Amino acid sequence: MKVERGPQEQIDSFIDSLVMDRGSDERTAKAYRLDLELFFRWLGASEGQLKEDLSKEDRLEDDPSGYGLEGAMESYLGHLSGEKGLRFSTICRKHRVFGYYLSYLQEQGILRDIRPLQLPEQPEKAPADNFLTKKEVDAFFRAIDREYMELDSDFRRRVCLRDQVMMELLFYHRIEISELLRLEVSDYDRQAAVLKIRRKRERDRTVHLFSHALQEQMMRWLEEHTYFEHRGSYQDRMFLSKLGKPLSMKMVTNIFEKYRVLAGIEKACTPKDLKNGLGRYAEEVVRERC
Repeated sequence: MKVERGPQEQIDSFIDSLVMDRGSDERTAKAYRLDLELFFRWLGASEGQLKEDLSKEDRLEDDPSGYGLEGAMESYLGHLSGEKGLRFSTICRKHRVFGYYLSYLQEQGILRDIRPLQLPEQPEKAPADNFLTKKEVDAFFRAIDREYMELDSDFRRRVCLRDQVMMELLFYHRIEISELLRLEVSDYDRQAAVLKIRRKRERDRTVHLFSHALQEQMMRWLEEHTYFEHRGSYQDRMFLSKLGKPLSMKMVTNIFEKYRVLAGIEKACTPKDLKNGLGRYAEEVVRERC
């Protein structure tokens, strides 16, 4: 007889079996866990309403087929898409994680049958221009330069230098944030000014830091790197937090947001918009020269 386990135990077992055993990194495991825990937290708060809303075959009763759980997951994804306004790419990622989880429950005999989860319809994108203009990009980097010059603490200037190098790598070399966070000190060839970009599923690539100013900033950052290492296990990572730990995507977003505000940029934009803005910037430069 199978012993019934609560959602938290099932999540723990799922992470151990399908994430850690496959060699996925800690960030992936943490993301999977958070997606599932947030769903079950929402489910606990919404279950009464769901029982009224779901059709008879999708009721949240003792259903070994799992259709009740699937219906709840679809309702949750719809809630995130419609009411919370999460990006469709985020909804797709959560949808994929839920599918993995359901398959795991079926393999363990906890669910008898499962059906494919339906994705909410992708909302039509409202016309929006989040690309940064040349004027905004210039103001963004001036805000970083200005802060670096005005800071009176050596350590805070080191932090600002780190942020400056990261933002310039995003903009000038269109490096993905995930790639930026995986960089190690040994990935930079100081003599050739070439940076090796570690990719998760594709071949590694290399980029040449064509800007002499960026090359100098990179060299200064590597000289300051020891102040962030704290003799920890992450000292080889290129970009570290003040505590000597790897930065997260949220931290990079917060850094971007800080300088967006300091630069007086009011439009809703993200580090990804900075990363994708070089083409438009170049077009504006050409127009100004014509």
